[in-house]
Amino acid sequence: MAFSADDHRHMARALRLAARGLATTTPNPRVGCVIVRDGAVIAEGWHRKAGESHAEALALQVAGSGARGATVYASLEPCSHHGRTPPCADALIAAGVARVVAAMEDPNPRVAGEGIRRLRAAGIVVDVGLLEDEARELNVGFVSRMTRGRPWMRVKIAASVDGKTALANGVSQWITGPAARRDGHRWRARSCAVMTGIGTLKDDDPRLTVRDVPAERQPMRVVVDSRLRIGLDARILEGGGVVVATATNDPVKARALEAVGAEVWVLPDTTGKVELAALARRLGERGMNEVLVEAGINLHSALLAADVVDELVVYLAPHLLGDGGRGMIRLPGIERMDERLELEVRDLRAFGPDLRLITRVRQR
Repeated sequence: MAFSADDHRHMARALRLAARGLATTTPNPRVGCVIVRDGAVIAEGWHRKAGESHAEALALQVAGSGARGATVYASLEPCSHHGRTPPCADALIAAGVARVVAAMEDPNPRVAGEGIRRLRAAGIVVDVGLLEDEARELNVGFVSRMTRGRPWMRVKIAASVDGKTALANGVSQWITGPAARRDGHRWRARSCAVMTGIGTLKDDDPRLTVRDVPAERQPMRVVVDSRLRIGLDARILEGGGVVVATATNDPVKARALEAVGAEVWVLPDTTGKVELAALARRLGERGMNEVLVEAGINLHSALLAADVVDELVVYLAPHLLGDGGRGMIRLPGIERMDERLELEVRDLRAFGPDLRLITRVRQR
């Protein structure tokens, strides 16, 4: 299918609308919609929050009878199943639209092309694949959960140029400047959950909430704590919305944590640690699309070893902390270059005096 310049322009607008739900749509995908008739945009919509109207339904409400014979641009295939809201495919059919352009097929097994088939069966022209890479990128976590059963796992690291994340005594505040820290809060805001380890909890006692940027909701917090050492006065427990993943079956401590609003997931592996692949699957079952990891060298390394890390967001500050500082990641030594862990650089930009490097782990 050869898409026109107008097609590209309207789909690009639908994607910009979808991005407005970056921090609010979880566990749903981010979706935008534009309705065009006789070359003019007559309605727009974007999905804001689970349980509220989908992008297509909102745009159809604005368009009214003007939708008949129109072209609809949707950043994701219109849904075909009853969830909290009725199927958008049926609404488009009822409105009498002539053409639907979808950026990508919905990876949700409950849809997976059924919306497209339903539209075509009703005589509507459906074209799929316009700006598909951009649409997939916008919903990278939703696609991961639908196709792999686990969230997109993003590890955020702040380090000196020589790769140190803290002094030998654990002090790490502040390696990076305000602009980089504010950008880190943007990653928190878009994430469904923020994960840390018990070591970071003991060193820094963080809350891991979104503070430096506007936020309509707070992500769930996840603490990986094999021996259940978390204190009941830990600041991360304030306000609830916390999961403690452990390998220790301690009903008394578990009840005490539950009494202050936390959940305890007992997920031991054969070595007495938390089985991180099982934790990732459990987070997927809970509807977590994107998980941001803000931890230390031990959890970073364990997650990489468990093969559940998809992306590294590394902030490099222009100073040196020396050999005594704590490192970013600990990996087994290798003897051949072809054994190295390959990363794909996706973005490099400055935030104040600091550099942010985004890389993705190449599939082996």
